[in-house]
Amino acid sequence: MCVPPGVQYGQLGTDVTLPCPGFHASSPVRWRRAGATALPEGSAIQQGSLVLPSASLAFVGAYSCHGEDGGLLHTVSLRLGHLPGVPFVSCRASDYENFSCSWTSSVETFLPTRYITTYRKKSLTGEEKRRNRNGHVGLCLQDPSRPGTCTVHRSEFWSSYRLNITEVNPLGFSYRLLDVTMQAIIKPDPPEDLVVEPIPLAPRRLHVSWKYPSSWPKEPHFQLRFRLQYRPVIHRSWSVVETVNLSEVITDAFAGLEHVVQVSAKDFLDAGNWSEWSAEARATPVRDLASTASEETTTDARLESLAEESSQAPNPEPINHSDPLEKMAVLVSLGIFAFFILAAVLVITILIWLRVRKHGKDKTKPSFLVAATHLRALPRKEMQSHPPSKSCIHC
Repeated sequence: MCVPPGVQYGQLGTDVTLPCPGFHASSPVRWRRAGATALPEGSAIQQGSLVLPSASLAFVGAYSCHGEDGGLLHTVSLRLGHLPGVPFVSCRASDYENFSCSWTSSVETFLPTRYITTYRKKSLTGEEKRRNRNGHVGLCLQDPSRPGTCTVHRSEFWSSYRLNITEVNPLGFSYRLLDVTMQAIIKPDPPEDLVVEPIPLAPRRLHVSWKYPSSWPKEPHFQLRFRLQYRPVIHRSWSVVETVNLSEVITDAFAGLEHVVQVSAKDFLDAGNWSEWSAEARATPVRDLASTASEETTTDARLESLAEESSQAPNPEPINHSDPLEKMAVLVSLGIFAFFILAAVLVITILIWLRVRKHGKDKTKPSFLVAATHLRALPRKEMQSHPPSKSCIHC
């Protein structure tokens, strides 16, 4: 890494020596620090050079060495920092033709840093081996508008690659090697243009539609499948539905409640990972027309009855706001109780009437019928021993 003229870099925590190129052994040298009346504590001059022990960030600044007559011999700007650490690297493919890698430094070096990013295809065909005996090494292209990222274009979906991310600063370098497989790192961008709409005359349904992410090429052999999550705004738990279509009908939404919907995508063959969730879209299912009409009718009837009562009674009683279902339950209970009472009274009345009727028949039977019945029961000899009287003959 090129070092600008007049600048010297040193490692924090070590002894740093600042040389004075115009120094002559026969003449003494004096060192000064810009903006300070004294040199850092513990510093020493050895053979014209300034030695700073266990340098810290407090030692950063401009230094100058002067001859015996006070003339300027040399100036230097001291900058201190750390050696590069091994960077953290991760890679992701938003489509099957390109993949990108991003990195962050594992150590804050306090020094200017640059990165060298290359890749090599791990498995080469016979033709590729003949053309590249040392293996194909290409540049992972860095985008100045997106620091800390690089992209490999025209990658092969079924191939594996080895990435080399090297961090370099004036004190040295460090690198990370990372093996990536396209199937493992594929992660589409979120679906776009999510639209949620209520369905007329369908109180519990919402129609949801979306589009492929613009970064995903629309090829028949590389499709996406989708995951839809939704919930009422007032609830915390999500319902999830998977589909391969670009639209879906939610059939178990809550009528009259606003719902929030999101969608994510994944490779159709289940390679890689799900995308991030899309931006939220919201909609409210239509209310049930039957229940709405019933509520309006009930409300109108109550208002009319209240108006009539208030016009008839000069001092109306307070309106009863009890629950209509509770009133209905009380009325039903009273009706059942009255039914059983009436049934019991009816049974008792019928029994009394039957008993009275039976006694009445026995009392009103004619006397001659009783006598005839008695004679019919007597023996024939007994009847002959008692001939009829003359008065009966002449009757």
